[in-house]
Amino acid sequence: MAPGKHSKNDGRKSTNNYCSTVTLVAFVALCLVGVWMMTSSSVVPLQNLDTTLKNTNEVRTVVTDDSIISKDETPTPDNTTSKQFEDNPGDLPEDATKGDNSGNSQHEKNNSKEDNTQTQVQETTIQNEDEKETNSDEKDSKKDEDSKDEKQEISEEGKEGKEDSSSNQVEILPSGAQSELLSETSAQNGSFSTQATESMNEKEGHKEKKGEKDYGYNWKLCNVTAGPDYIPCLDNLQAIKGLRTTKHYEHRERHCPENPPTCLVPLPEGYQRPIEWPTSREKIWYHNVPHTKLAELKGHQNWVKVTGEFLTFPGGGTQFKHGALHYIDFIQEIVPDIAWGKRSRVILDVGCGVASFGGFLFDRDVLTMSFAPKDEHEAQVQFALERGIPALSAVMGTQRLPFPARVFDIVHCARCRVPWHIEGGKLLLELNRLLRPGGYFVWSATPIYQKLPEDVGIWEAMTKLTKAMCWELIAVNKDKVNKVGVAVYQKPISNECYEGRPQNDPPLCNESDDPNAAWKVPLQTCMHKVPIGAEVRGSQWPEEWPSRVEKAPYWLLTSQTGVYGKPAPEDFTADFEHWKRVVNKSYMNGLGINWSNVRNVMDMRAIYGGFAAALREMNTWVMNVVSVDSPDTLPIIYERGLFGIYHDWCESFSTYPRSYDLLHADHLFSKIKKKCNMMALIAEVDRILRPEGKLIVRDTVEIIDEVENILRSMNWEVRLTYSKDKEGLLCVQKSMWRPVEVETITYAIA
Repeated sequence: MAPGKHSKNDGRKSTNNYCSTVTLVAFVALCLVGVWMMTSSSVVPLQNLDTTLKNTNEVRTVVTDDSIISKDETPTPDNTTSKQFEDNPGDLPEDATKGDNSGNSQHEKNNSKEDNTQTQVQETTIQNEDEKETNSDEKDSKKDEDSKDEKQEISEEGKEGKEDSSSNQVEILPSGAQSELLSETSAQNGSFSTQATESMNEKEGHKEKKGEKDYGYNWKLCNVTAGPDYIPCLDNLQAIKGLRTTKHYEHRERHCPENPPTCLVPLPEGYQRPIEWPTSREKIWYHNVPHTKLAELKGHQNWVKVTGEFLTFPGGGTQFKHGALHYIDFIQEIVPDIAWGKRSRVILDVGCGVASFGGFLFDRDVLTMSFAPKDEHEAQVQFALERGIPALSAVMGTQRLPFPARVFDIVHCARCRVPWHIEGGKLLLELNRLLRPGGYFVWSATPIYQKLPEDVGIWEAMTKLTKAMCWELIAVNKDKVNKVGVAVYQKPISNECYEGRPQNDPPLCNESDDPNAAWKVPLQTCMHKVPIGAEVRGSQWPEEWPSRVEKAPYWLLTSQTGVYGKPAPEDFTADFEHWKRVVNKSYMNGLGINWSNVRNVMDMRAIYGGFAAALREMNTWVMNVVSVDSPDTLPIIYERGLFGIYHDWCESFSTYPRSYDLLHADHLFSKIKKKCNMMALIAEVDRILRPEGKLIVRDTVEIIDEVENILRSMNWEVRLTYSKDKEGLLCVQKSMWRPVEVETITYAIA
């Protein structure tokens, strides 16, 4: 029937329409899937970032807070990393940190309890440095362009997945109580006074200046007489010209400008990436430190020689022309108790030259703080740093050296040109302040083995002075190979000799005089008594290296409150465990850093030295900087066989430009911003960091954002940025870029 026929036809028409609709939907879906596959073809879990870095020249990443799995994966123990960036919350109790006066720590505690994580998403670039070294500039440029469309997306799927318990997790920021470990609180300075308080020499010029928040980012090149070697606090020529006298090397001391420079120091022409350690100990690129005067003056003593495009270092010195290692072993032969690398771990080398003595002491597992004045021997400290050897530009003049009392196991002087015997022995008494009770002073100079009238007179004066100081002459021997003499003195371990002297000369210091006060404190012609209490620092020798690096010092008491609010020994241990975890799980694999290129490291805001201790198995050394207005924990750092210095980051650091491969700033910028000019600190970071060097910043999200924007304006490469619970991490690489516009620094022009 017709109605049936029409009914059948209507059914077919409806079916065809339905099929067409399904086909269209399927086609659109397939197109969407294809587009999605093209845009997500480079999805890589961040937990495998280290492998990714080895297999691709450049990976552009987007980092969020929780999930690290790709969209086509399901949350499994192998691919879910929702806790990937977190510390183990079981390491510290919830009350590990108390709030500070500013409320920052309490604010962090409140933030850690929020349900919604505040996330900063930034696009970053991580390059494989091995391939970067081998590829030509043209090839690198081409790969940069090819990789612009390549992204590593980090999905928020799997947020509720299982915790990744694998040992190769990448840890960026801790959470819970551990996040509070990142923020030192002023409320817990209690048991540790600050260096500023001890020294009572804070300057008013450190106050924050108004109107600096609108930075403008208009970078200029510093026009100064020192050129690429500019050190603002040592090249203040205007202040130096105004000195009344230079008799005590006042012109080599620090004279910081009232307003630190915000310009960028130029690069030497032909500068290139420094040679890696340990090859750098023997040779460096000439164009990186283009100075030849020292080679002309000291080449015959095997200090340094010019060899084609290199400056080479045969390992000699004025007192060890035939090599530092023989000289080092000779010292231990005449005094076996020195026991390099066991009993004697931290050394101070005065007037170090090119620091070959300290450079070869690394072979004996000894850490040496070498220093010499700028320009006394052209670029000597700069040579040392370029070689990968710790060194500072400093002088024994009118002020105490910026180190705490009783921290060096040995003080060494080989023809260091310091007149120890004059003016009541004032300079030798400064060494007495720095030397541990029972520590050694190793002196190698012509008065020990030559019979010229001047040498004889100096030897007699030194004999009289050291006897009055109760130093015992342990050994006097002549090195037949180098044909020099060495005298070794030992500081007393009790006050018996002091009390039995017929005359109080040199006098004992007043009980009120703090031997640890070392920031801009004038030298004094007196001696401090030896500590005798069983629980007083300096009354016992530290444990042998390397045991001392991991154990809390015997003089840290449970009755003392640590920086993070726990009893001091527990505080010390928690800090060490925290930094071991961060370094091993994050810094080693998660930041794209080729650690074979990292030698000279600075922790710009060290507490207990945990970051440096966590790196001790690496081929690096770490300069631990303790701010003068932070808890004075620098003695703890030395006690564990590491070293460091007091400093105020409102001023320039006493080192040459391009000294460090990596700078680590843990909540430093947020503190400096409250105190002085943060732009000047950024310029200082640029000055002391080598091109292609890395800066790791841990701070508040606001500071991370600000620092990142400033560094981008300097054409630095942002390699990783991450934030969670108002805390962030930033890893950036300095570029070779220098501005064209010039700024003349009038006080630094001759």
